Order: sequence, then C-alpha cells, then structure tokens
Amino acid sequence: MYVCSCFAVTEKQVKEHAEAGACTPRQIASACKAGTDCGSCVRRIQAILGRGNCPRRELLDQGMPALTAEVAAVEDLAEGLSEAA
Repeated sequence: MYVCSCFAVTEKQVKEHAEAGACTPRQIASACKAGTDCGSCVRRIQAILGRGNCPRRELLDQGMPALTAEVAAVEDLAEGLSEAA
C-alpha cells in the first residue's frame, strides 16, 4: 500500500528504510523523498516508525551515526586512517 502518493513510496519501503536505521520522518524523507511534497503522509510515516521504537536510538542518543550508509562511511574513514598510519 502506498504511504506517499507524491513519490509512490510504499509502506514496505518505509519499513525497509527504518530497518536500515531511519528513525524519523526527516530521515525517511532523506532516504526516499516521502513527506517532502504535500506532507499528507508524514503522520502515516510517524505511525509506521512508532514512538521510541527505533532500533538504533541508542546510537543517535550517543551522537553516533545510526543510518547504515553513515555507519559504512565512518568505517571506511577509519579504515583509510589506519592504512595511512
């Protein structure tokens, strides 16, 4: 079922982005544009994400990257630094 009609984003896609670490509607929007046009889907996205049910919330609270892509970038940077040393 579509959550965002403007960008044809499905509930399944929103859940996949959430599993990859997106914990807020803003992070979902960054991942797939859902919620960035008319905004009528933002409440539905919030409902899908739930309150406080983010599996990576502890990382965010510690100031660490929580999105899969961010974690990979930090790991690549650390690897590059260790190779340079």
